[in-house]
Amino acid sequence: MPLPEGAKIYVAGHRGLVGSAIYRRLAAEDRYELITRGHSELELSEQADVRRFFENERPGYVVIAAAKVGGIMANATYPADFILQNLLIQTNIIQAAWQTGVERLLFLGSSCIYPKLCPQPMKEEHLLTGPLEPTNRPYAVAKISGIELCWGLNRQYGTKYLCVMPTNVYGKGDNYNLETGHVLPALIRRFHDAKTSGAPDVTLWGTGSPYREFILSDDLADACVHLLGLDSRPFEELISSQDRPPLINIGVGKETTIADLAALVSQVVGYGGEIVWDSTKPDGTPRKLLDVSLLASLGWQAKTRLRDGIEYTYGQYLKTL
Repeated sequence: MPLPEGAKIYVAGHRGLVGSAIYRRLAAEDRYELITRGHSELELSEQADVRRFFENERPGYVVIAAAKVGGIMANATYPADFILQNLLIQTNIIQAAWQTGVERLLFLGSSCIYPKLCPQPMKEEHLLTGPLEPTNRPYAVAKISGIELCWGLNRQYGTKYLCVMPTNVYGKGDNYNLETGHVLPALIRRFHDAKTSGAPDVTLWGTGSPYREFILSDDLADACVHLLGLDSRPFEELISSQDRPPLINIGVGKETTIADLAALVSQVVGYGGEIVWDSTKPDGTPRKLLDVSLLASLGWQAKTRLRDGIEYTYGQYLKTL
């Protein structure tokens, strides 16, 4: 069931990878009043500014896609920034949403909230059942705090806040910075640079053995809009439990090794050199496949094959050069 005609929706982080995809998906229907603010217009880490914005605009629906994100290197280099900025951003938005009576809220987290050695595939109930992956623990703890805040507000005040945990996201508007970007866009950049420079080989971190799952940002956006517009009964069932957090995984249900991913990206880019693995560098979590059976039971499945998504994303990257 679609959201009400004329629904006033605030997309926090509308210029980011995920937020921009969600904004495009909502705008395509041409039936909602979409609210956005850039960083220069609204500092989300400032509580008073966020509260004033919500009091003035009074959105009925909120999607929190704003976050400080990055890959292994960025998380290892700026651990304090990752936990502090994310705690401030999400807490300010969630609190202001509650104080101004927002009807429904989607809080986007990450699959890194699950334990490092989590059973596979990772189910929603595996949250807080084991130690986290050390390389991105500050970010994960911040996201877990957001889940707990949404759950607490739902139980204590009857709010309707749902937390969605996407797998690794890639797509239009991705971050191709080699120091702060995630693995897939970083691979696109590395292989493209090697292709244009004629480099005989490309050295990548780790062993290539970890498994990862990837979802195109446009597919993720479609899933988010689907969940935000669920009928009252299934939505209430997701958020009203006293025993289970209001949490749902969003993924494709398929995984690939980093080595196979690198080979696929190099093929799409057209790089013919050798791939060298630096095993002195960290691999991160061995495996991160989400169980998406709950999402499937609500009538949604990802549509884009990984190769097709990489070809599309590489095309978008070429447009930025």
